[in-house]
Formats: sequence, structure tokens, C-alpha cells
Amino acid sequence: MNLHVIWDWNGTLLDDLGIVVDAVNASLAEMGAPPIDADGYRDHYTRPVPVFYERLLGRPVSAGEWAHIDDVFHRVYRASLGDARLAADALSALDAVAVRGATQSLLSMWWHDELLPAAQRFGVDRYMTRIEGNRGEAGETKLRHLASHLAALGRDRGVVIGDSLDDGWAAHEAGVPCVLYDGGSHHRRELAALGVPIAGSLVEAVELAAAAW
Repeated sequence: MNLHVIWDWNGTLLDDLGIVVDAVNASLAEMGAPPIDADGYRDHYTRPVPVFYERLLGRPVSAGEWAHIDDVFHRVYRASLGDARLAADALSALDAVAVRGATQSLLSMWWHDELLPAAQRFGVDRYMTRIEGNRGEAGETKLRHLASHLAALGRDRGVVIGDSLDDGWAAHEAGVPCVLYDGGSHHRRELAALGVPIAGSLVEAVELAAAAW
């Protein structure tokens, strides 16, 4: 079976860390908590996302608080999304997969109905055999979505390229290879602890994905 790359969106193909941090800070302000910077985000980020906020706040988050946090985050994030850009070498990396004669798809935990037009706006959709976003609950993990994505593709294998520990955990549980990009949600040292290949660019991630295949 030929190489198939399963791309993550936020923090991987889409360079949105700056607006994510701004949206998190808007949520924290609503809770009376101090702001964080990009390093602070990377220090604490995890999924499920309510656990991320519990780490930031240093206490449990009630269901009502989480609903409010999530609403504020998404309102601010959406308002700033026009400022986001693809990662500098995203299109080069997508081209590198295509030149190999491999296939690729997009699996994100961003909302499905918003992911599709975003992928079209940036010209990413033309590379993908399938684009799939979150149709479940806000802030959940990627594991269940990865399994169903592979099933919908009619495949039992692919190489995940993402930027988060959640991508790595999902790939491990699904029994598929993973390459993690260090330009997104986590410090390189945290990603390296998973024992998977780490890339400093998306083009390098494609090379590592081909080697992992």
C-alpha cells in the first residue's frame, strides 16, 4: 500500500499559535487569571482541553465554567482567524507528498463545518483525498476520530503528521506511525519523550514520514 499522510491542521499546516494564545488569554481574563505567552501555552497544553485550563488555573473547572471558557475562546479565535497563515513551508510539504505519488488527508479537531472552507481558502483542499474535522464534543482527544478517519479512507495504515502529544498518543493507540512537528503546541523536549521522529519543518516531516512508512 502506498504512503498515505494524515495531516493535522491547527499548529501544523495552519500557523495559528499566536491567535490561539490570544484566545486562551481572553478566556483566562474571564476567569480572573493572568495571561500566558507562547512558552506558557506550550508548558501546559494538553487534551482533553478542560484539563489544559485546569493546569492553567490550578484547580478543577466546572462544567459551567468550561462552557463559558470554550465560548469565549472560540469567539475570540474566530474573530482573529483572518490573521492566521499557513506554516511557511506548508504548500511545499504538500507538494513533496504529491510528488512522491503518495496520498494525503486532513484530520483536525477544529469544527468540521469550519475546517472545510478554511482548507479551501488556503488551497489545501486540492491535495486531500478526505478532509475531516470534529463533529463531536469541544476539546476531546483525536483517538476516536483517527480510527474512524482511517476506516472512512478504507485504510488500516497511514503516517500522522501533527504538532501535539495528542497526535502522538492517537497514532500510537491506532498502531500507525507518527511524525511530530515542533513548531506548534509543545516544546520539542516534550514531543521527543514520546520516542517518535521530530521535525523542525513540515518538509522535513514529510521526509521522516516516508522513512517511517
